[in-house]
Amino acid sequence: MKLGFIGCGNMATAIMNGIVSNGVASAADIIGSDLSEVSRNNIQKALGITVTADNTEVAKQVDVLFLSVKPQFYQAVIKEIKEYVTDSQLIITIAPGKTLAWLAEEFGKSLKIVRCMPNTPALVGEGITAACPNDNISDDDLALAMKILTSFGKCEVVPEHLMDVVTSVSGSSPAYVFMFIEAMADAAVADGMPRAQAYEFAAQAVLGSAKMVLETGKHPGELKDMVCSPGGTTIEAVRVLEEKGMRSAVFEAMKACTRKSRGL
Repeated sequence: MKLGFIGCGNMATAIMNGIVSNGVASAADIIGSDLSEVSRNNIQKALGITVTADNTEVAKQVDVLFLSVKPQFYQAVIKEIKEYVTDSQLIITIAPGKTLAWLAEEFGKSLKIVRCMPNTPALVGEGITAACPNDNISDDDLALAMKILTSFGKCEVVPEHLMDVVTSVSGSSPAYVFMFIEAMADAAVADGMPRAQAYEFAAQAVLGSAKMVLETGKHPGELKDMVCSPGGTTIEAVRVLEEKGMRSAVFEAMKACTRKSRGL
């Protein structure tokens, strides 16, 4: 099985690393293209894949083709490669706002397409990806896509009308979490903790808390209540977060993210 990537940025690198690390395919079976010579050199040095500046070279010779460029470049890339892709290939797209209908119209022919939305924790093997297949995808095609997409984290099939919600709840949300960790660390530094140690404490607290949600099956509110002793330090901090509108800020930020995704 030959895999190709058009676009060799951070997300493509994470996916390729997962594929190689988990034995889904070898580096010798992967080819990637990128306009940036620096990006090509970096990925070749890191993983040993074949690289090129020619997108059509990738499209012509692979069984599975990832379109991993930014959304604003999709139309130009599809125009460049559409005469070379065939209905025997599996195409996996990574772009918010680019619907299956839009992709079909741009390619102008019947193809097997899985639209997906991964996130940057894929870089450390802890990504979560949503996948949405078009009507041309068989059970075997979907199984292959899921095998690839779970090589760098978890993957779930979702209906297409939820893909923009996925963008806000997982695709973009690492940025919100990083801001939260940074804010916690800054506060700890203000109270005298060395910065490197503050980042470690804050990040590990977030990691452990997330793991508790996933592994205990308890509602986040229940887990929060377990930490909040009557008249204690935690409930006082929660009171201030509620006063400052933390929930509302997160809610409105995610709604804005979803709206932006729908408009791309």
